[in-house]
Amino acid sequence: MKMLGSLLMVLLFGGQTQGAGFSLETLYAWVSNPKHAQGSLLQASDGSFYGTTWFGGTNGENGTVFRITATRALSILHAFDGSDGALPSAGLVQGTDGGLYGVAQGGGAKGDFGAIFRITTNGAFTLLHSFGGLDGSQPQADLVQGSDGAFYGTTACGGANGDSGTVFKITSNGVFTSLFSFSSDGSNGRGPRASLVQDNDGNFYGTTALGGASGNHGTVFRISPSGGFTSLFSFDGTNGSGPEAGLARGRDGDFFGTTQFGGTNGDKGTVFKITPSGTLSSLHSFSGPDGSYPMARLALGSDNQFYGTTSGDRAFGGTNTFGTIFRITAGGTLTTLACFFGTDGASPLAALIQGNDGRFYGTTFEGGPGGGGTIFRVSEAPTASLLPASDGVLTAQAD
Repeated sequence: MKMLGSLLMVLLFGGQTQGAGFSLETLYAWVSNPKHAQGSLLQASDGSFYGTTWFGGTNGENGTVFRITATRALSILHAFDGSDGALPSAGLVQGTDGGLYGVAQGGGAKGDFGAIFRITTNGAFTLLHSFGGLDGSQPQADLVQGSDGAFYGTTACGGANGDSGTVFKITSNGVFTSLFSFSSDGSNGRGPRASLVQDNDGNFYGTTALGGASGNHGTVFRISPSGGFTSLFSFDGTNGSGPEAGLARGRDGDFFGTTQFGGTNGDKGTVFKITPSGTLSSLHSFSGPDGSYPMARLALGSDNQFYGTTSGDRAFGGTNTFGTIFRITAGGTLTTLACFFGTDGASPLAALIQGNDGRFYGTTFEGGPGGGGTIFRVSEAPTASLLPASDGVLTAQAD
């Protein structure tokens, strides 16, 4: 297929604290159709990266699954048509069988409640489950494969107790089990939009963006593979509000996460740490110049530090207008590594991943030369000069 336009850029540093020696490289830019990658990338066992776009495709612009190789050759593996899913906002996970598993927020065979699917690296697509409302609706988070081989996930809406969301599991051959429905009053949480993480104790830990016992600021919870549920913590606003992202497990056994809002510096979001028993420590409150509104799961790097993004706020102005990339230690020392400026991407909503080469890869939902978002890589060594090719395939020129 014809490559869409791309742009290679040298990082322009911004933010309150800059990471000297870091550079940002735009690997691909979505120009028209498809566009708007909202989920995180996956580097599969073949070395290529796989992901989804929320919009576009040849079947009614319901979104796509794509692959991009190390040489930046991008191909569309599947275009959703609505009946097999629509508007995928989550990334993919590779199962132990080599297949790629994911969810679509809408569409499906039972209406517009969403779907779970499997796709091979060659593009062979299988619809595993269509939600119907009572078993959940609008799955928006990556699946995670548990130690038992099944896949676990959440839906932001639906369930047996109204419309507060669910936790579910599904096997690789499509056997679906509803594990938990959040309460109709939201007291134990409402609207989980984040992926789960399994601890060494076998339990899964997650967040809800809304609900809780301290207002409507969201929660942290624990759930067993059989559905035993414990509400661990309710945010109150000052320590964070609206956790859209899942948790990352640190090497010390604690969990680290972000909230989109709240904090002590103007309601622009936080980074926190929480123990498996539910004791929370606030690590950082964003103020604007150092980032605002983090919506993505943190990534634990090989250097034992956490890497993340803030989505930014164009109405705010300042150096973080279009979002940032940051690094934070387990003790809470934050460094802004990069600020997006629109032309190189805007509004990073997905988690970073560390590639096999040690560098971090991610997507932006908007920005780039066509406004449809970008795929980028950030690394410590300078990368290349600005040298776009006419056909959209980049030729790097060493500095």
